[in-house]
Amino acid sequence: MAQRKSRDDRRLDLIEAARRAIIRHGIDGVQLSHVAEEAGLTSGAVLYHYPDLSELLVEAQHAGMERFYEQRLRQLATLTDPVEKLVVTIRSGLPTGPLDPDVRLLNELGGAAGRNRVYGVLLTSLYDRQVSMYQAILDTGAALGVFRLSADSVTIARNLVALEDAYGYRITARHPLIGPGEAAELILSYARAATGNDLNH
Repeated sequence: MAQRKSRDDRRLDLIEAARRAIIRHGIDGVQLSHVAEEAGLTSGAVLYHYPDLSELLVEAQHAGMERFYEQRLRQLATLTDPVEKLVVTIRSGLPTGPLDPDVRLLNELGGAAGRNRVYGVLLTSLYDRQVSMYQAILDTGAALGVFRLSADSVTIARNLVALEDAYGYRITARHPLIGPGEAAELILSYARAATGNDLNH
């Protein structure tokens, strides 16, 4: 006999179903029936857990963002060398390929941010947190004498996040010459100039 899912597990399933529905139908086109279909449930069952579809869509977007901040912070907590931290952070901020679901979700969010204040706030918050993450690495490296920064750390950090976003979009748009490896090297080339370190790690 199959074990009945807890309310929390069911909500997690619905968040994943909403993410798939957003990718398939677009953030502006996704409907309750699409989420229900992805989850293998009735629309009524979805509404039982999420009476407001917009709340579910926001939670789905937030779950997709976790990889680019919370998960990276956990990974950084296991490292001590600022050079290794910077290289790992740059590489982990890019899509795995054109079909990367988390980045495709962020692309959908970016497209809707100008029309939806909540999505704009989510994206702005993610950007600011990523900038702070990079800034902490840069400041630590500078304090240890490992980095010789070409500008203030917040400027370099903002540029690094902007490059992540730009190259991430090129990868998901299937640029023939820019895959994850090429994008990482392009960002690292800027980081080398900005830190005065060859970043061999």
